Formats: sequence, C-alpha cells, structure tokens
Amino acid sequence: MRHRRVGDRGQVVPLLAVLLVVAAAAVVLVAVIGGHLVDRARARAAADAGALAAALGTDADGAEVVAANGAVLVRIERGASVVEVEVRVGRTGARARAERAVVVDPPPGREGPPPGPAG
Repeated sequence: MRHRRVGDRGQVVPLLAVLLVVAAAAVVLVAVIGGHLVDRARARAAADAGALAAALGTDADGAEVVAANGAVLVRIERGASVVEVEVRVGRTGARARAERAVVVDPPPGREGPPPGPAG
C-alpha cells in the first residue's frame, strides 16, 4: 500500500498554472517580435519604393507610393541627383536613397551593343 503525505496533495495544479503563464508569455513575445519584423519589412519596402518614385518623379509621387505601401512619410530630402526618403510603420522606421541616373543616347548610327570580336 502506498502512503501519501498530507502536503503532497494538489502539487500539480500550481505547477500547471506556472507553466500556463510561461507559455502565454512566450506566445505574446513571439507575437510582438513577429509584428516588429513585419513592420520593419513593410517600412523598408515603402522607403525603397518611395525613394525610387521620388527620384524618377516628384516628391508628391514618392509620398503617394509611401502611403500606398502603408507607411507614414517622415521626410523626403532631395539633392542634385539623390533622393533620401524616411518613413515609419508603427514604431519602426526606415530610410532609403535613390539616385536618378542620366541616360545618354548613343550617337546616331551607333545603336545597339558594340561589335564583338570577329570570328
């Protein structure tokens, strides 16, 4: 026959309660970190797209693209050929730079790639 001690009764209930609290804290932590990572990715994408749109168009074009990507425009700074855009998604921010390249048309009669080696 087994003999039970009086103090051993009900020891599983507090242990399960502590385990439940730890599991809930882990779920909340994963959700917070996942949300932050999603916001960071969205902010980077919005900043990149906004910088490209502003470099190829106007500041208003960049702001429109940033808003379409679900971000809030913090600032657009324009240099001679470089545009820097800073955005926010939630509490996460991102910056991106884009440069407008100058495209030079080839001289008449020289369209296409240069000729390769004869052979």
